[in-house]
This record gives sequence, structure tokens and C-alpha cells, in this order.
Amino acid sequence: MFLTLRDPSADLSLTVTTNRDVLDLGAPELTDGARVVLRAKPEFYPARGTLSLRADEIRQVGLGELLARLEKLKKLLAAEGLFDRARKRRPPFLPQRIGLITGRASAAERDVLTNARRRWPAVDFRVVNVAVQGSGAVPQMIDALAVLDADPSIDVIVIARGGGSVEDLLPFSDEALCRAVFGCRTPVVSAVGHETDAPLLDYVADVRASTPTDAGKRLVPDLAEELRLIALARHRLDRAVTGLLDRETHRLEMVRSRPVLARPQVLLDGRAGEVDALRDRATRCLAHRLSAGTAELGHTLARLRALSPAATLDRGYAIVQDAAGAVVRSPDDVAAGDPLRLRLAGGELPAVAARSE
Repeated sequence: MFLTLRDPSADLSLTVTTNRDVLDLGAPELTDGARVVLRAKPEFYPARGTLSLRADEIRQVGLGELLARLEKLKKLLAAEGLFDRARKRRPPFLPQRIGLITGRASAAERDVLTNARRRWPAVDFRVVNVAVQGSGAVPQMIDALAVLDADPSIDVIVIARGGGSVEDLLPFSDEALCRAVFGCRTPVVSAVGHETDAPLLDYVADVRASTPTDAGKRLVPDLAEELRLIALARHRLDRAVTGLLDRETHRLEMVRSRPVLARPQVLLDGRAGEVDALRDRATRCLAHRLSAGTAELGHTLARLRALSPAATLDRGYAIVQDAAGAVVRSPDDVAAGDPLRLRLAGGELPAVAARSE
């Protein structure tokens, strides 16, 4: 890195050579016109007749030195994880009680209280007034932080201060205060200075508010907005329930309009007609079968009578049986004098066989 070191009162300038690490360590935000103190070794080049400096330490003075020290502390705290976003906690939606650390009768206190109560009139604060500038500011803020963190009714702690110069806001970049905020069990909101101010407390706190007014708006929800959202949610719920009832009512009406429910007797009448038709059909079928059976039985009876031996006897024939009851079919089956039995249509007659000449 090559720098040009000038002395305005003597109209003198020298080229300074240094390493980038040296510059980042002592003056990371070095700009044109900054005042610096450096430790360097002179180097003379006879061939060119030039004198330059090789610096092994560069340090800004005044505001530059202060910013350099803050940048160095910022890197240290970041390396230790104090700025880690994963460990930051979200304050409750509606805190039971809010702790406020700020200057006595300050504009920051008024802004936080006024804006918070305007949004949620019932909000409860516990205000601890401390010095926010000077040598006693850091110890007082650390003590107030410990008192509020030990109070179980406190859900969130706000550290607030109005705007000011870098020197005025220096207590809010103190290492001890940053570590105390990091160790709190209660979420901490930083509301220091204006939107462009960025003390180290902003990086350590769980929530950064750009101004005390912004902190008052972040702490509690807007009552009017919440009431509007509740009314909107109730309206949506009413519409949903009404729509569901309308759909179910329409569904019931459709079910009731079906013939089976609207006029159930129609279905019964149809079934009754079918039953009557089936009964008539069964009656006709049975009568037909009975008539056919009667006719067939008559025909069978007539055939049986025609083939019956009794019918033959009625026409004057007789059946000749021997003493054993066997039917005599030939004269040779009996001898003269054998007893016979003649079966006639009107009864039986005994007889004796005789030989004819």
C-alpha cells in the first residue's frame, strides 16, 4: 500500500509504504485528509534522490482514532459471536411489562412512551432513568439492565437515547455494556440515536430500532389495527360458516327433493302394482296348471278304465282260476273234476271241470 503523507504547515509530502494488514489494524477507515500518527523507517534511494518512509504502525488521531478503536472492538465482538443472528430472541407480541432505560425527562423517553401508549393504551412501563452520556453512563446502564433483567414481570428491555455526535454515543459502544446485554435473559431492544447512527449496542441487541420513536412502534401492536384484523377475521369466519350452512342446506334440499323422500308412496305404489301383477300371473299360471292336470288325469283314468279287466268282465267275459288262484288259459291246464272258480262282473261262481266228448 502506498500513501502520501503531507504536512500542510510546512508544505512537505512523503510517500509512505506499508502492508495492508498494518493499515487494516490501525486505520481501517482511512480517507483523504485524515490525521495520522505513524511509526516508520526512512528509506533513501540515491539513484533517484528520493526519500520515503516504510511504516510498521499507523494510527489515526482524533475522530479517526476513535472510529478505528470501535472498528477493532467490533471485529473482536463479532469473532466471539456476540452479533450472531441465530442467538437473537424475538420479543413477545404483547409484552406484559416493558423495561425502559433512558435519560431523565429526555425526548427519547417521551417518544417511546407516547408512541407505545398511542398504539396500545394499556401498555405498562417500568422506567429506570440513568445518565446516557459521560463517564458514569456505562455503570449506571449496566446496573439498570441487571435490575430489569432480574424482574420477572419484565418481558422486554429498551435502551433508548436521542441523537448526538460519535463521542456522545460512545457509551453505547462500550465493551462492558455490550457483554452485559449479551448476557441478559430478557430480550433487549436498542433505540439509540438517529437512523444513520450505529453503535455496537445495535449489533448485540436482539432488536435494533432506528429511533426511539421506532422502538415505541415495535414494542406493542397497534390496537386499532388489531381490532380491524379481528373484525376482518370474524367477517371471514362468518362468511365461511354461512357459506358452509348454505351449502349443507342446499344439499339437504336436493336430498329431500328426490322422489324416494319427497313422495315415498310413489315407490310403494309401483311396488304394489308389481306385486298385484305377479299375484295375477301366479293365479293364472296355477289355474292353467290345475286345468291341464285335471284333463290329463281324466285321459289317464279313461285309458286305465279301458285297459282294466273289470271293464272286460262287464262286457260278459269271465276269468277262470284253479284252486290255487292261477288263471286257466288252456283246457289242458286242468283235469276233469278239478274245482274251478269263475270270476264274473257280478261276482264269483264255483265250478268243476268236465271233459267234453
